[in-house]
Amino acid sequence: MSTNPACPQCSMENTYPDGANYVCADCGYEWPMQEAAGTDASADAGDVVKDSNGNVLADGDSVVLIKDLKVKGSSTTLKVGTKVKSIRLVGGDHEVDCKMDAGNFMLKACYLRKV
Repeated sequence: MSTNPACPQCSMENTYPDGANYVCADCGYEWPMQEAAGTDASADAGDVVKDSNGNVLADGDSVVLIKDLKVKGSSTTLKVGTKVKSIRLVGGDHEVDCKMDAGNFMLKACYLRKV
C-alpha cells in the first residue's frame, strides 16, 4: 500500500513524489509535499473559502447559484437558483468542485450562496 496521498484534483491514488512536490500520474496535477503533510482539509486558517454573503464554506456543504453562468466552450448555461449538493473545496482560482446534472464543474465561490 502506498503512503502517497490521493490527488486533490482528480482523487486518484496513482501519485508519486518528485522533488518537493507530489505528482498525479493520471491528470498531471502537482502540489507541494508540505500541504499534503498537514491536515487533509483543504481550507487552512489562512485559506478560508467564503460564499457571496461571507459565510464560510466547507466540504459537503450545499450551495445555490446566484447568477446564470455560461460554460466556457459549450452552449450550456448553469441557471440561477440551481442547488448543488456535496461540494468539495480545492485550491486555485476556482475554489469549489461539484457534480451537477449537466456535468462536473469547478466554480468560483463568489457566484455561490450557502443553503
